[in-house]
Amino acid sequence: MTQDTAHISLTGGNLPLEPNDFVGRQVDAEELVELLGVARLVTLCGAGGIGKSRLAINVAGRLAPGFPGGVWLVELAEAAGDELIAPRVAAVLGIKAEPSRSLSETLFDALADRQLLLVIDNCESLIDECARFCRALLTICPEVRVLTTSREPLRVAGETVWRVPPLTLPEADGHEYAMDSEAVQLFVRRARAAVRGFTLDASNADEIASLCEALDGMPLAIELAAALCRVLTVEQIHARLRDRFRLLSEGDRTAPARHQTLRATVDWSYQQLKEPERILLRRLAVFTGGWTLEMAEQVCAGDGLWAEDVLSVLCGLVDKSLVLADAEVAGETRYRMLETIRQYAAEQLDAAGEEHGLRRRHRDHMLLIAGRVHQLIVRFPRPTWTEICPMLVLLDELQSNLWAAVRWSAEVEEQENALQLLVLLRWPTIAGGRFTPADEWLERLLTAKSAVLPPHVRGDALVLRGQVAFGQGDPAKAYEACSEAADLCRATAQYGPLSGALAILAWVAIYQRRPDKARRLLDEALEAVRKVDDPWHEMVIRSMEGTFALSEGRAKESQRSFEAALAIARGLDNHWATPVALIGLAQVAWTRGDLLEARTHYEQALDQLKDITAHWQTITCLSGLGRIALAQGDLTTARARLTESLRLCRRTGQRLGVARRIET
Repeated sequence: MTQDTAHISLTGGNLPLEPNDFVGRQVDAEELVELLGVARLVTLCGAGGIGKSRLAINVAGRLAPGFPGGVWLVELAEAAGDELIAPRVAAVLGIKAEPSRSLSETLFDALADRQLLLVIDNCESLIDECARFCRALLTICPEVRVLTTSREPLRVAGETVWRVPPLTLPEADGHEYAMDSEAVQLFVRRARAAVRGFTLDASNADEIASLCEALDGMPLAIELAAALCRVLTVEQIHARLRDRFRLLSEGDRTAPARHQTLRATVDWSYQQLKEPERILLRRLAVFTGGWTLEMAEQVCAGDGLWAEDVLSVLCGLVDKSLVLADAEVAGETRYRMLETIRQYAAEQLDAAGEEHGLRRRHRDHMLLIAGRVHQLIVRFPRPTWTEICPMLVLLDELQSNLWAAVRWSAEVEEQENALQLLVLLRWPTIAGGRFTPADEWLERLLTAKSAVLPPHVRGDALVLRGQVAFGQGDPAKAYEACSEAADLCRATAQYGPLSGALAILAWVAIYQRRPDKARRLLDEALEAVRKVDDPWHEMVIRSMEGTFALSEGRAKESQRSFEAALAIARGLDNHWATPVALIGLAQVAWTRGDLLEARTHYEQALDQLKDITAHWQTITCLSGLGRIALAQGDLTTARARLTESLRLCRRTGQRLGVARRIET
């Protein structure tokens, strides 16, 4: 903000008129108006470019009628580090120094009985000085209220910190949802100012929404991107975001230098950090999506940053709005960075020569976490679902980190580590329906010419490749991968992977209507799995027996197999396993024409799945309930269930599932 803008009135304050329309944040503004009715000092905190100043000006304008002494804006954007704040406030208020006393005393005396709102913008420039000034002001001047903006809290008694969030993003795809998003609204308004006739319609809504999401809903970045519409299409802007700091480099010439470009905004924040904070921030760039405190301590400590200091340094980065603490996952706080901040930190990591070492430590920690989950699922005595569920929730949150670790391992030609990570995540991948991008990575890693893999690694990975392929509706690829896996596992006595390979080959035989071969493969798979005491996989094979019997018209035999599978699953107390058997029992009931029993089994299965990611099972339940509703003439429920199932199929790349849902 600049103070040479038009004023509301000479006696009512110096609040500037807003240079263009204020977009979104209506709920935020209303909440802050209410908050300043009870709190005397409110600090708007957030990263540079998040819109703190605009929000503060808008809120102050709404409050102006309630302050007889006026609403006054004091800007500190260009303040020097050793400057005092009292002279700036006095100059804004027109208060002159007196020869016999300090300016601060004269200022506080003049404000002692005035009912006014003081807006102090960009306090981070003089954070300690602002803290001292505000503490004294609140103590001496009871009718004064203060609204400050800063990249970190003042940390004084009586301060209420209000974190400014990014603008809201679309909740779903499509033109009808896009304009409900504050970020899209801002982009469209500013693009219209840059290009006459710019409109949002069905042809560009998804691209604009994706662009706003890639920009984290950050107002400064969105405004800079929208201005480029005068020379680039939305698609071109989005495609060039990989180098966002070069792309978004032309801003308002009249703004403070550090707010004119995206790089300048982030660079200024980085330069204000202490050395341990700089070290941690750049190292945190190896995390994609989010991390926990333990992960930060394990991966980022060392070489200038002690593990025991990570917590305090991380708290400092949260205070300075460079790191967000925005969720709780499995009983732990999850931290993340806006993508703009993360990309900047990644540049600093590369410049410091630390990237390779940190990427390796990150990958190794992902292997450790995946190994813990694997051991938790297969260990004996079997864990309870209460023990398993938090780790699965954590895995959901770490998906982008896991794929980043796989990608890095592949790039540095450490295929064995990449495949080990994928294999350790077998059950979350299959049960969760995460077939994409697992299929692409498995194919790439298994066919790499430079890969020299131990038999147990290759065998396990081939089985997983077959399981993923079959889940995607590609029986030919499943047969190819599992045939090779079965030969390798038989030769090396790997009975666990062998049972998995044989189970998929049996599925393929069922699909090809070759019952004798399917029966033989299932018997061999059961024999193999019993050699390694793997109840989970035995449950899967029992369920396959049920499916096979049902396909042959032997409903009673199918019922017995699924009931045996259900008994094993309940013995495991595993909410991934139980729905597999319940779904089978629902399909048997459907075949018998007992729609009520079928619906009960599907609903029980869905209830077991509510706290975890298990896309394949969820899709099957939703589709089954949709078909039951359709058979009962309940078209509204049928459409809702089938549409939900179809959307989940699309999100998880299940092409055959998409086709089946569309057909229904």
